Amino acid sequence: MKYVLFDIDGTLIDSGGGGTRSMSFAFEELFSIHNAFEWVSMAGKTDIQIMKEGLAMYGLDSENGNVRMICDAYIKRLRIEIETSKKYLKPGIEESLRAFSDMEGVYLGLLTGNVQAGARIKLGSFGLNPYFPLGAFGDDDEDRNRLLPIAAERFRSLYRRGVEYRDCIVIGDTPRDVECAKIYGAYAVAVATGPYSYDSLLSSGADMVLNTIAEMDYTAFVG
Repeated sequence: MKYVLFDIDGTLIDSGGGGTRSMSFAFEELFSIHNAFEWVSMAGKTDIQIMKEGLAMYGLDSENGNVRMICDAYIKRLRIEIETSKKYLKPGIEESLRAFSDMEGVYLGLLTGNVQAGARIKLGSFGLNPYFPLGAFGDDDEDRNRLLPIAAERFRSLYRRGVEYRDCIVIGDTPRDVECAKIYGAYAVAVATGPYSYDSLLSSGADMVLNTIAEMDYTAFVG
């Protein structure tokens, strides 16, 4: 049995900047701060972490309901942005999801920094939600390194059976995706379809590094 957990942005899809624009819009609408994240790297971070870093950058409180307000404004805007952005699936994703789905004893899920509502909006625009009945999200815990246990517990709740971390495979496009898997002894696959190059991901500690998911050797870890 294997539990394969996908990151979203940079791994499954490119939202055409819809997420970043929506986050910036929320800050402008709520705090009159234009282009709040112009110089902020969001790769591999959770949405809540990004929101709190943005608030701290401008001397705003993150403990008085501001995060909830940002989330609400972000989701409202994302529903609009995702429909008009130049979004696309990353290479090989459709084929990979079909291949995993056809494998006996393989279960798919999400491990993503997106808040759950945002994740479902993004994936829904490509019709991908049915592949992912469960997962762990950025509003479950702002620390990505605490998401794998949440994903494992949801697996137990849904399927009424446990899953060992060594049977979990985390697929992502940043060193943070690799780290959140390896600290629990899970298998990490890094794909160079996001902001990090293939060469830079070779030093991330990933068990497998690919230029794109289309290069996946499924026999390497799925029996």
